[in-house]
Amino acid sequence: MPRILVTGATGQIGAELTLALRERHGADHVIAAGHRREPSGNLAHTGLYVSLDVRDAAALDALVPEQGVTVIYHLAALLSAVAEEQPLHAWDINMSGLLNVLESARKYGCQVFFPSSIAAFGPDTPPFDTPQDTVQHPSTIYGITKVTGELLCDYYHRRYGVDARGVRYPGLISNQVLPGGGTTDYAVDIFYAAVKQRHYDCFLRAGTQLDMMYMPDAIQAAIQLMETDANRLTHRNGFNVTAMSFTPAQLAAEIQRHLPDFTIGYAIDPLRQAIADSWPRHMDDSAARYEWGWQPRYDLAAMVTDMLRHITAKLRNE
Repeated sequence: MPRILVTGATGQIGAELTLALRERHGADHVIAAGHRREPSGNLAHTGLYVSLDVRDAAALDALVPEQGVTVIYHLAALLSAVAEEQPLHAWDINMSGLLNVLESARKYGCQVFFPSSIAAFGPDTPPFDTPQDTVQHPSTIYGITKVTGELLCDYYHRRYGVDARGVRYPGLISNQVLPGGGTTDYAVDIFYAAVKQRHYDCFLRAGTQLDMMYMPDAIQAAIQLMETDANRLTHRNGFNVTAMSFTPAQLAAEIQRHLPDFTIGYAIDPLRQAIADSWPRHMDDSAARYEWGWQPRYDLAAMVTDMLRHITAKLRNE
């Protein structure tokens, strides 16, 4: 039975991944670690939580052998829009944290999951059916840390045999945890506004097409990749994965099928619009489908139906 550490466990992915891993492996086998936010809800009551700054190599090196950790899902990071406002801080958290995790994995024989991002691409990357292996010249500090992270994980595998794996996530949509400063946050915010005010002002242009994924699929992708026989993998890090690709206008139209009086306006944020314009419109994830059987469960219609159901119930109970 694996002994799992999840860093960034109070974040958008980490909170839901921790609970899914506890359900799969037992609460005693999954340690949640966070730094900037206190745990809440089920995360705080279903298993061990520790306060950990991933930039503290000594603390991480003490925790891993003390808890008998064999697998690290490393999710602690600053996201795209926030990182652009604090580039040096973003580099410190995103890169120092990953390097410390890889070093601990090297010393103690741990498997590592590192989530890369659609942000690892850039304006000169083919925007449609973006290949698995292609030009990666990101124009944001967040994207630069993700490309560097992919390369570091590959290096630690080649040089030291660390079993490091990862995916390039598109925008992620969750009904549980609020987003934390990403360029695709509109695709979560819009549901709260739709249910509460029946109107939303989007910070991206109406026709900005981007890859997206519902959080249950994102969680499944991480677990499935980590549990795949290593002999099946030609790639290891930076697998393209996607589930749907849409624009704010298309998302609004799908919401209007359920809430006909919902309206959308546009108040463009130049920073986030520029970031979105540098990303691909749709990634080719055939390598993930072939090498480890990736297959999403939610398309746009199914995601919107499920999001509205959960957000409506959540707001009613608040």
